[in-house]
Amino acid sequence: MDDTKLLNIKSGQTITGVIAFLFSILAIGFIAVYGLPGRLSFVFVLACLALLLSIIKTDFALIVLIFSMLLSPELRVGQITGRQVVIRADDIMLFIVFFGWLAKMAIYKELGLLRTSALNTPILTYISICIISSLIGISRGQINLKETVFYILKYFEYFLLFFMVTNNIKDTRQIKIFIYALISVCFIIGLYAWQLHLLGVTRVTAPFEGEAGEANTLAGYLLLMMATIGGLIIHSSYKLRLLLLGLLVFIIPPFLFTLSRGAWFAFIPMYLSFLIISKRAKIALLFILIIAVLILPWSLPGFVKTRIKYTFVPGKTYNIYGKSITFDESTIRRVESWSYAFKKWQKRPILGYGVPAGIVTDNQYGRVLRETGIVGFMAFVWLMMMIFRVAYYAYRFSGDDFSRGIALGFLCGFIGLLVHGLSSEVFIIIRIMEPFWFLAAIVSRLPEVSVSGAKDTSILFKY
Repeated sequence: MDDTKLLNIKSGQTITGVIAFLFSILAIGFIAVYGLPGRLSFVFVLACLALLLSIIKTDFALIVLIFSMLLSPELRVGQITGRQVVIRADDIMLFIVFFGWLAKMAIYKELGLLRTSALNTPILTYISICIISSLIGISRGQINLKETVFYILKYFEYFLLFFMVTNNIKDTRQIKIFIYALISVCFIIGLYAWQLHLLGVTRVTAPFEGEAGEANTLAGYLLLMMATIGGLIIHSSYKLRLLLLGLLVFIIPPFLFTLSRGAWFAFIPMYLSFLIISKRAKIALLFILIIAVLILPWSLPGFVKTRIKYTFVPGKTYNIYGKSITFDESTIRRVESWSYAFKKWQKRPILGYGVPAGIVTDNQYGRVLRETGIVGFMAFVWLMMMIFRVAYYAYRFSGDDFSRGIALGFLCGFIGLLVHGLSSEVFIIIRIMEPFWFLAAIVSRLPEVSVSGAKDTSILFKY
């Protein structure tokens, strides 16, 4: 780097640091003079801190964001169609960090705005279809403008996070720091879930989930993190493997405490994915599977057996391949969501009704079909296929064991979430999607930044 460019960077760092510091002081002064509700003041101060960090050191801001994903409070700001509109602290912080990052990009033009990735085009295509479909839906009076803005902004959040992280990652040291931060949060969430269980809570949830909570959300998050930890266990040193194995054993009970049958079922294809895809530990994985099949029917906790049996309590009877099977009301709603989605889709088959379209149906694929029609559904499928392709490529061609472990875990966790999407709108739930897209960004960069890396990454950018 020549002396002129180095001088410009140092000057830029000084200017941005001074501006961010002065802004933070003014913001805190505003709170002191005019006052804000306690929780809102706390969020406001964190947002100012995030802006300061994102301009001076984006890595620190992203670490703060990692901890806020599952550990941030909620703020009720209104109501739409009978449900509360909730903004979480990490929603605010993500946009603050993003705008701070944009300011940094403006000063350091050599950093660029969007790093090339195989996921860029599918992401932009899908979000564009969501917007077009929603505008048409609003013009027809099919959906509400306020609801649409709220949900579209949620979709934007995930993709902004992906673009920001991919642009910021430069080496494996950063990746390790981010992964250890994600694992630390998972440990904290495990502690919280254990506490709820010991206090007698029937179905555990993540922190700050409100009075009712949503156990499926915690189950989906733990499914993804268990897979990530599992991948690292297979591709790690002996000491790290023991530590991660202990963490995995620690969070499996909270996964069961969620009583999420959809997530339990998704665990099976997730585990089988490890057995099929992994190049290591196949014998150990097969041995564990055989032992589990032999002993689980007798060793499962009573509450798990009860929950599974509850699936078949009297509710409604279906004829499947000549046999009459009775399901409970919860399972019935999920089965009938397919019929509901198909009937709605038939009336608007091309671009659907827009975002959001109708009631929650606990079915990701039915929701996409209703909201964006066959065009959006195909774009969504394309995006999912490209995520799989990028993750599989990263697993095959990353240059070190740690990177391969992350890629393997993410890939198997992604497969688990795809199955979980049959019984939950998993790909729009913020507490699952923020860690998911953060990991997706890391995985997309692995072949380039890991030691020795892939010789030819051009395959990633061919559609």
